[in-house]
Amino acid sequence: MIPRAAFFHKLIESSSLPSKFGARYSTFIQTIVQSDDESNIDIDWENLGFNLIPTDFMYQTKSSENGHFKQGQLNPYGYIQLSPSAGVLNYGQGIFEGTKAYSRNDGRLFLFRPNQNAIRMQIGAQRMCMPCPSIDQFLDAVKQTALANKRFIPPHGKGSLYIRPLLIESGPILSLAPAPEYTFLVYACPVGNYFKEGTSSLNLYVEEDLHRASRGGAGGFSDVLYLDSINKKYIEEVSSCNIFLVKVEERLIEVDELNNIDEVFCTGTAVGIASVGSITYKGKRIEYKEKLTSKKLCSRLIEIQRGIIEDKRDWIVEILESFGRRY
Repeated sequence: MIPRAAFFHKLIESSSLPSKFGARYSTFIQTIVQSDDESNIDIDWENLGFNLIPTDFMYQTKSSENGHFKQGQLNPYGYIQLSPSAGVLNYGQGIFEGTKAYSRNDGRLFLFRPNQNAIRMQIGAQRMCMPCPSIDQFLDAVKQTALANKRFIPPHGKGSLYIRPLLIESGPILSLAPAPEYTFLVYACPVGNYFKEGTSSLNLYVEEDLHRASRGGAGGFSDVLYLDSINKKYIEEVSSCNIFLVKVEERLIEVDELNNIDEVFCTGTAVGIASVGSITYKGKRIEYKEKLTSKKLCSRLIEIQRGIIEDKRDWIVEILESFGRRY
């Protein structure tokens, strides 16, 4: 995903991070892994939404002049310091990803298809003319961040730890050109359902004038369904996730066909799988009955993640606690 520069507004302050832990973090990451069960945090696991809850640590590394990223380290979660002339602030050169860590009933920790997030970040970085961490560096950083914040991973079945990798042009530069420095940062937050409706069906609104992935902005209802920016009639995406309309064929779907759709649901890392109960278009509300496709997909996904059925596609990656003691 390619965010707008405004995404970083809340991360930018004048405070600098202490670096008392040094480049190698073996001592404190091992302590965290061993003592997290003894730490109590005041979180209502039964009512987790999708709101920012600061955790303990974030991962950070910077690129060298040749574009290679150095060995990163875990720092206390907090504000980052950027030059006013940083490329991400002036030209919006930054991308982000999202993945989740979750626990099973036996206490083991897992990630879901994190290698695909790493690949997607590399594709985005190439499009944005940015250097990018390797797939191994990306996975290493995500695992470290998850383990360092293990006490914030919700109990089995109560939610997950949302992990947000960022790649930004952090070096000072005035012209529109490659910057002298790029920062790769990973932070995490415990989350529940993305939408306030919880597991209830969503109500979407079709935005005809603004566009999600081109010239445009954002809108309302549970979420906004965008049309393509050229013809303004083909369904593209919801602002926070993908959208699926159930028919027997795969092709571009015109918005006028919404009346003939059997079932609608959304998917995404943050959203999971969410059924759509209605879509409002040109002032007319089109309602859909909740059917079996989205329920079956959601159940099967959860069963794979929880190890109830076999993972035949190697989607599940276990985070071994011994990983945190390698250093």
